[in-house]
Amino acid sequence: MKLFKSTALTIALISTLGSAYAQKQELTVYSAIETDQLKELEKAFNQDHPEIKLRIVRDSTGVVVSKLLAEKNNPKADVIWGVAITGLGVLKLENMLEPYAPANIAKIDPKYKDKDAVPAWWGHQISGAVICFNTVEAEKRGLPKPASWNDLLNPIYQGQIVMPDPTSSGTGYYDVVSWLQMWGDEQGKGGGWQYMDKLHNNIAQYTHSGSKPCNMAATGEYVMGISFEYRGNTNKDKGAPIDLVFPSEGLGWDVESFAIHKGTKNLEAAKVLADWASSDKAMALYGKNYALTSVPGTATKLEYVPANYAELLIDMDFDTAAKDRSRILSEWSQRYSKKSEPKS
Repeated sequence: MKLFKSTALTIALISTLGSAYAQKQELTVYSAIETDQLKELEKAFNQDHPEIKLRIVRDSTGVVVSKLLAEKNNPKADVIWGVAITGLGVLKLENMLEPYAPANIAKIDPKYKDKDAVPAWWGHQISGAVICFNTVEAEKRGLPKPASWNDLLNPIYQGQIVMPDPTSSGTGYYDVVSWLQMWGDEQGKGGGWQYMDKLHNNIAQYTHSGSKPCNMAATGEYVMGISFEYRGNTNKDKGAPIDLVFPSEGLGWDVESFAIHKGTKNLEAAKVLADWASSDKAMALYGKNYALTSVPGTATKLEYVPANYAELLIDMDFDTAAKDRSRILSEWSQRYSKKSEPKS
């Protein structure tokens, strides 16, 4: 009798475990969040929601957006997490996003979320431009530290600057958009294009990652890398011989954002992730790495980012950046892509 009860209990336990395993949902998440940060976020989410497995496909914003557009008629992603709004804005225009107001939406600053009553996207961390300047290599070459974007046009920096390719990197795209919005576009004839024509003379390479220019400057491969504040702060914190330069004209920036892909077959699980990704717990994790988050007061002061960082961010017209994205990238490619690194 005892043996029968023991066997029955074992069978019931196996059945329960098997049922739980079968019910575990998988979400396919397309993301441009930095790999080191993404691992921490995934671990924290799974601690709270072990019933949902995240299958994360990570790449730069431009690559993720291009992939999503190519898959429009046969979507594979359930969720888009940590992709710049200049990219998500394009997806919204294509009617590819499922509106959803997550649990913590009321705390998110209105300027960092979609203006619709039920938002198609909402932001979580703000990424702003920085120049990573290698002080050791600069001293060897007798190169002064720049203080402005215009300083980068000095011929003494020829071949010593790397920056992200905007066709693949969200960081690169908001750099380009910020220069066009500060100095003029005029369909390829404005002051922003004239600035980039001159800058191009000093560029050694355009990379397919927003982090890579700062990494290359940190290792001394090049003197300067145009990147973003998180990577600059992280590299300097690890001991890299770099100074972070926040150009005096102002900084381009973007909001890394979250959206649910329209037509997902896992909508309820996607909403669970959205609620968690907007939570105070998640915001605190974003704020460990970025100087600004979309919920005021949740970011930790980064040691090498100035206290007035928010004041350095220029006014960005993200609707125009999304609407004109294809034209801007086509123009940029025709002018400058010969210096882009090969795609792997």
